[in-house]
Amino acid sequence: MTSSTLTSSSQLTLAEFLALPETKPAREYIDGKIYQKPMPQGEHSILQTRLSQAINQVGESQQLALALTELRSTFGGQAIVPDVSVFEWQRIPRKANGRIDNKFTIPPDWVIEILSPEQSPSRVISEITFCLQQGTKLGWFIEPEDESVMVLLPNQLPDVKYGKEKLPVLGVFADLQLTVADVFSWLQL
Repeated sequence: MTSSTLTSSSQLTLAEFLALPETKPAREYIDGKIYQKPMPQGEHSILQTRLSQAINQVGESQQLALALTELRSTFGGQAIVPDVSVFEWQRIPRKANGRIDNKFTIPPDWVIEILSPEQSPSRVISEITFCLQQGTKLGWFIEPEDESVMVLLPNQLPDVKYGKEKLPVLGVFADLQLTVADVFSWLQL
C-alpha cells in the first residue's frame, strides 16, 4: 500500500484519535488504523478547487447544497477526510445561532475523491463504499492518469465514465451539468 499507515502495535480508539492535534495533510481513522493523506499536488489541487467552485456556484447560491474541501466527518466509527464533501443544504450541521458547525458527524450526501499518485486506489474506493453504506447518495472516484470518473451509487455496480459522458450529480441540482471532459479540461491552463 502506498499511503502510509501510522498506527503502532497499540491501536487508538476513535475518541483518542480525535483528541490528537490536527496535521497537514490530514489523517484519517479507518477500521482502527490511522492513515496519512498525501499532500495534494498540482492536478489534484486544481481539480479539487474547480469541482468545489462549480458545485458551490449553483448549490450555494440557490441554497441547494454546499461543497467543502478536506472536511473531517466522523460517523460509523470512522473519521474520514474526503477531497470534496457535498451536503444538501438542509443537512448542513449548524450551531444554535445558525452558523455552520465545526464538527460533522454525518456522512456527506456526495463524496468526491481524486486519486493521488501515492494512494492505493482500492483503499480510496473502499472509503467511498463505506460512505455509501452509511447513507451517502453519490460517490465519484476521479482518476487523473486515465481521465476517468468512476461513479458509485448505493446498491449498484460502479460505472466508469470517460470523455463526453455526462456525470450524475445529486438530485437537488437541476442546473449542474458536467461531463468527464469538462472536469479534465480544468487541467489545461
